[in-house]
Amino acid sequence: MAPAQPARVRTAVLDVAYEQSGPADAPPVLLLHGFPYDPRGFEAVAAIVNAAGFRTIIPYLRGYGGTRFLSADTLRSGEQAALGQDLLELLDALRIENAVLAGYDWGGRAACVVSALWPERVTGLVSCTGYNIQDIANSANPADPEQEARLWYQYYFHTGRGRNGLIRKRRELCRLLWKMWSPAWAFDDATFDRTAASFDNEDFVDVVIHSYRHRTGSAAGDPRYAAVEARLAAQPNIGVPAINLHGEVDGVTPASLSEAHGKHFTGPYQRRVLASVGHNVPQEAPQAFADAVLELCSTA
Repeated sequence: MAPAQPARVRTAVLDVAYEQSGPADAPPVLLLHGFPYDPRGFEAVAAIVNAAGFRTIIPYLRGYGGTRFLSADTLRSGEQAALGQDLLELLDALRIENAVLAGYDWGGRAACVVSALWPERVTGLVSCTGYNIQDIANSANPADPEQEARLWYQYYFHTGRGRNGLIRKRRELCRLLWKMWSPAWAFDDATFDRTAASFDNEDFVDVVIHSYRHRTGSAAGDPRYAAVEARLAAQPNIGVPAINLHGEVDGVTPASLSEAHGKHFTGPYQRRVLASVGHNVPQEAPQAFADAVLELCSTA
């Protein structure tokens, strides 16, 4: 299989860097990374999906890798509506009528947003940890203390000290998160370093900090996405065929927390808990991730 080809396309606010591989005229699958990861996490998944005859497109999210904002005046927002709108506009820019969307963490959230609000553009959804649309209106309600402790980094990012930590020690911090979130994954320095290069994007810190402050109502959103955020506040259901993959040892979101998410999925839905897998499902369990993608491709 030929290696992924780098490419670029412009949307309303971004110059998006992405990688594509597989037959150019084949049905597309969009693979969407999260924080703090990048397209490297999908290399093994893409190879399997391409070998089965499907095209893969893996964008760098806003604030990562080669993706850049078109204007210095645009708010470096990391809010969920921005991520969803970016994905919708990417589909438009690439003239993709509909596709299977598969992602985790921020990427899973973007995929859930598009699946909920623009289901005609989605033939299937693979989402890790379930329903990823944030309930910002109720974000002040406390979780179980053990879960609150797992979210320490989010509270850290609410402070000036945390912002400085992300500026000055971003590689050390992100590597620690990898270890904490995927305790059974024995990645090496070379694997981390290949991804960490994407964190050198000039907008990385601003986008990350805004993301974690906005989800608690501590930072205002970009007005351009206000209408989308208003629709997401209703916690819309997802009616497209969906498979939820949840790592059994996910260090951010324990598998038990997605047990009740089925109520948000009104179409065909499966939940699969993956033994000895943490938060970074596509890189830790590429075959299981690819199998879920291909199952949805086959029924599209």
